[in-house]
Amino acid sequence: MKNTLHILTGLALALTLASCGKKEESKAGAAAAPAEAAVPAGDLEEIALVFPKPMFIGTPVPAELPNLEKADPSKVVKTIMVPKGTTNLAKGKKVTSSDSAPIIGDLNLVTDGDADGADGSFVELMPGKQWVQIDLGEEANIYKIAMWHYHKQAQAYIDVEVQVSDDPEFKTGVTTLWNSDHDDSSQMGKGSDPAYVETNHGRVVDAKGIKARYVRLWSNGNTSNDMNHYCEVEVFGKAAK
Repeated sequence: MKNTLHILTGLALALTLASCGKKEESKAGAAAAPAEAAVPAGDLEEIALVFPKPMFIGTPVPAELPNLEKADPSKVVKTIMVPKGTTNLAKGKKVTSSDSAPIIGDLNLVTDGDADGADGSFVELMPGKQWVQIDLGEEANIYKIAMWHYHKQAQAYIDVEVQVSDDPEFKTGVTTLWNSDHDDSSQMGKGSDPAYVETNHGRVVDAKGIKARYVRLWSNGNTSNDMNHYCEVEVFGKAAK
């Protein structure tokens, strides 16, 4: 009986220590995305995403990336379910960047409502690790973020990260919603999200209703060259109560 008691006590202690260890790990780096708050089905509505025309034809063969997902047209997100009253809060909003003087285009192209990949519809930032940031103007509940990098060529962007915060300098209160940096080459923490070949369908990130005012998107070049490109970013949400 005493042996059994000692075993159970030791097991309880081990579980407690493991739990504490996990809590300490979660404190390092940016916070993970929150669990999604339950919304009654009757309070939801469906929004159809508007896609630009496809810009390339054929089977893309980008450079090798260990975390590159296999293209699957059946998994393309074409509509999103969000609380009623949700709109694209990013449209027309101010955009800033780590590259204040883009090589091609103006930063306002990121939120002009046009996701086309044609010339004159995208912004090109300098090589290496760069970001664009959208100021929503006020704190909002963010449900989905749709983003389009340059999709005229079959390429994948490297170390793509999507973060939100109420701090314009992203020094505090940062939550990472997407991270495809599998090896921490950008030194912002390893991510488990896949790299993917850009298409006219872009990519939708689930923000789960998190409250934030600023949205920042990172990349570190692409599989064709070292440049960073954005066609459009849409942030679907509602002003926070």
